Amino acid sequence: MPSHKLSELLNALPLPYRRTGGDPEILEVVTDSRRVRPGALFVAYRGLQHDKHAFIPDALARGASAVVGERPREEVPIPESIPYVEVPSGREALAWLCAAFWGFPSRRLLLIGVTGTDGKTTTVNLIHSILTAAGRQAGMISTVNAVIGDRVYDTGLHTTTPEAPDVQRYLAEMIEAGLTHAVLETTSEGLAQHRVTACDFDIAVLTNLTHEHLYFHGTWENYRAAKARLFEMLKTSADKGFPKTAVLNAEDPSYDYFRRIPADRYLSYALERPADLTVEDLRFEPDRTRFRLWTPAGAISVETTLVGAYNVANILAAAGVGIALGLPLEAIAEGVQRLRGIPGRMERIDEGQDFLAIVDFAHTPNALEQALKTARRMTSGQVIVVFGSAGLRDVQKRGMMGRVAGRLADRIVITAEDPRTEDLETILEAIAEGIRAEGRVEGMDFWHIPDRAEAIRFAVGLARTGDLVIACGKGHEASICYGTVEYPWDEREVMRAALRERLGKGRNLISPWCHLRRAHGSPMPFFERETP
Repeated sequence: MPSHKLSELLNALPLPYRRTGGDPEILEVVTDSRRVRPGALFVAYRGLQHDKHAFIPDALARGASAVVGERPREEVPIPESIPYVEVPSGREALAWLCAAFWGFPSRRLLLIGVTGTDGKTTTVNLIHSILTAAGRQAGMISTVNAVIGDRVYDTGLHTTTPEAPDVQRYLAEMIEAGLTHAVLETTSEGLAQHRVTACDFDIAVLTNLTHEHLYFHGTWENYRAAKARLFEMLKTSADKGFPKTAVLNAEDPSYDYFRRIPADRYLSYALERPADLTVEDLRFEPDRTRFRLWTPAGAISVETTLVGAYNVANILAAAGVGIALGLPLEAIAEGVQRLRGIPGRMERIDEGQDFLAIVDFAHTPNALEQALKTARRMTSGQVIVVFGSAGLRDVQKRGMMGRVAGRLADRIVITAEDPRTEDLETILEAIAEGIRAEGRVEGMDFWHIPDRAEAIRFAVGLARTGDLVIACGKGHEASICYGTVEYPWDEREVMRAALRERLGKGRNLISPWCHLRRAHGSPMPFFERETP
């Protein structure tokens, strides 16, 4: 673990600050008071739910040597003996201080950033697989995990870019492990909250831009501007002798907006319109996709177990990074083929049933539409979907998702998806209105079952030979939020348990999620896979 004088770290700040007090040795930079150890620098800021200035006494009690905050010193509960640094933005200062603490690791890596509404995690994994196939020593940080050599770290219960201290620590570990390339998933919240500030990007990738996160950004324009920050960072990033490159989706309505952001090089991709990277002879099969990939470096045949047109677009985006880096076409094709799937992304759950069961992360109108269109290609039977919409998030998308399901699914079960402190019935009714707008009838075409485990169980019970059941919205996530509490949750195990019960392989057991039923009035018992 490195150490620096406080003054050394402050020299890295590109924003104004006012410092009072001494110049202690800093052994760590943290923003969570529970992680403070003696010698730490604690950074406070006004958050969406909490004002971290309130945690300064706890940080000091745990041994913090100095504090950075947004409030004037006279408003902060801090002794005279403790150095205090006032800054206009605690979050921005945190990113720069962490980067300086770890020696600006992104300046010693070729750094690739991926942003967009949907497809980010898959595209990050594809790029990492392509780099590895080409013999590059590469790490990655996604909203699911961080991969550094043989080490894999979980990065959170719900999907957003890790906080700046974790991002910079992961990048520093990559340097220590001898890696040369890194791929970083960058969410709009992560960009707006400076979680990737002080990262020096060389390639920026856009998957798409659709309706999402307006609860946080307020307007579509703010949301788009947050995504654009990744591309704007190209021109201010350290020069590593590599042209700063933007890889853009030519079929996205925001293409022209992003194309106007300065970069040294632009690469476009598209499925159905002229672009630098495109496809021909595209063939969708139930368990794989085949096509001919056309690039500025030539053409090559590609085969992948990833399904759906949206995954072809993700592959094109990843291939664009490969082309920008001058990787052989054979390595690009091999990297795509090597990636067998992403946890919770169109993931098949097989217990020997005579129909398909899938868990997918689709939680936006566009992602749900793409998932259901892909599901339709995978079966000649009925498509049965289970989904909900998160509380304290976009209200408008609830009806939109209802309309998507009403138009594209045969049977629909709406249920809880992280209701948080919102009334679950209000959320479900907003979705139901969208379903009814498509002429669907409750009790015949769709059902609303608040208990998510019971909803999946019910959907599995509806399935007949050749049908497809798909549970959307949770994917890989390890928790479900009721009120302000994150409860353990594993959608794949819930689906597996329902299938086993349907097949008579398991019996109902007291579930680790049964406290949700007690606390929130779920109408039926939870269940889990029978243990040996």
